[in-house]
Amino acid sequence: MKNSVWLIIVAGFVTGMGNGSVFTIATQLAVGRGPFPEAGLWGSDAYSPFTFEGFGNWVMIIFGVIFVWILGYALKLHAIREGKAVE
Repeated sequence: MKNSVWLIIVAGFVTGMGNGSVFTIATQLAVGRGPFPEAGLWGSDAYSPFTFEGFGNWVMIIFGVIFVWILGYALKLHAIREGKAVE
């Protein structure tokens, strides 16, 4: 498990943020820009969850974190099943 920490982080975030972007686009197309007072395209507004762009970024970040956790847990269970020591 120690040797695959960066693999888990990179692969989990890439996969999770990719899936999060699809969810974000679907949500934003369904809801529209109506509930968001600002587009959030400049500076730190892009990371405020109360702007149109910030909502999308936060969804992708959350999906990335969740996929890192899922991948780490899956690899831990795989190591246990294979009979290798989990550290």
